[in-house]
This record gives sequence, structure tokens and C-alpha cells, in this order.
Amino acid sequence: MDSKTSDQAADHGPGGAPAGAADDVPLRRTARDALKIVIVGGFGVGKTTMVGSVSEIRPLSTEEVMTEAGVGIDDPSRVADKRTTTVAFDFGRISLDAHRVLYLFGAPGQKRFWFVWDQLFSGSLGAVVLVDTRRLEDSFYPLDRLEHHRMPFVVAVNRFDAPGARPSLERVRDALSLPADVPLVDCDARLRDSTKNVLITLVRHLTALHDPAALQEAAQ
Repeated sequence: MDSKTSDQAADHGPGGAPAGAADDVPLRRTARDALKIVIVGGFGVGKTTMVGSVSEIRPLSTEEVMTEAGVGIDDPSRVADKRTTTVAFDFGRISLDAHRVLYLFGAPGQKRFWFVWDQLFSGSLGAVVLVDTRRLEDSFYPLDRLEHHRMPFVVAVNRFDAPGARPSLERVRDALSLPADVPLVDCDARLRDSTKNVLITLVRHLTALHDPAALQEAAQ
């Protein structure tokens, strides 16, 4: 089967515009430092959309159409209009400056593909855990694996739910038993600026863990 880029897989932002960048941005000749971040979360939580919304290149997405072969294995019943699924990983790129490049890897959400996660975690600086408040239990495994690998992470609540049914971030933190020092933010994975804010939050978190003095100086 041929893999599909995220726009082909119908990951679109508001107004029907493709979530990913329209044109690929060439990698700068001066780029020398590669940084890797992984986006994890449950099935259908929006990882492919998040990578596509912020990548400066047309993202690689191994989305495939769900068929009858997945009946009894994948459960799309709680994910409205879910017709495709990631079978390996999503990949995108962001140039941070003339020398540093950030590579984004979206992990597959289905249990049968979890064996890929350990390979994706290798060499990663940190992770984003994308959460759907309608299915918080799907976040337990990603959190457990990240804690097992002792990998720093932030949690981003992707607001699929109706405005009147939005639990507060405090309730989400309690439900996931998140320590106070783990950043927790709202986001809309379809929007570039919102996804950028999540990544900035993760970078600041990593900086605070490894160089608190530098973070304090940057904030002044």
C-alpha cells in the first residue's frame, strides 16, 4: 500500500485548508544540530494533525485507510469520522535557526504498533503527550512509557470536545496524576500557532531541567 501525506489523508485545519505547509522549505546548508521530539498519545487523538500543522515540509505520514481487517483489533467507535490510521510514524521538520533543526516524530496510537515507540524514543530530547479529554484512559500507557524511559515531557490537551463539556486543566492533571512540575497546556492541534506554543513549552521545560539559570536569564 502507498503511504499518504497528511493532506492526502484529509487532515485539514479550519476552513478546509491543508494542515501542513503548502511548500517545502529547503534545509539550510548551515544546519548542523538535529534535535528530535516525539509526539505520543492514544488512537485518533490528533498526532498526525499536530505534526502536519507545524511542519515546514510536506510531512511524511504513514496513514492508511482502515479496512475490515482491523475489525476487533482497532476500535474507532469513540473517534468520530476516523477512517485512516498511522501504521508506522509521522515525520515533520522545523528550522529553529540557522544551525538547529527540530525533527518531529508522531507515534502510532494503536496497541498493535506500540513496539515502534521504543525505537522512536531513541535519541529524543523529550516528548509531547497529546490528550483527548473524552478518552483520558488512553493517555495512561504513553505516560507510563515516558516515565519508564525517564524522558521529559509536557502534556497538551487537544480540545476536540464541545465548549460546554471542557474539564479544566486542574481536573485533567488530577485525573492523570500528573506531578506539579509537568507542564500542562491547552491546544488545538489543527492550528500552527497553537502547536508551536506546545513545542515552545516543551523546549522551555527541557531548558529548565538542564539549565535553569539560562531559562531565568531568558525570561528577564
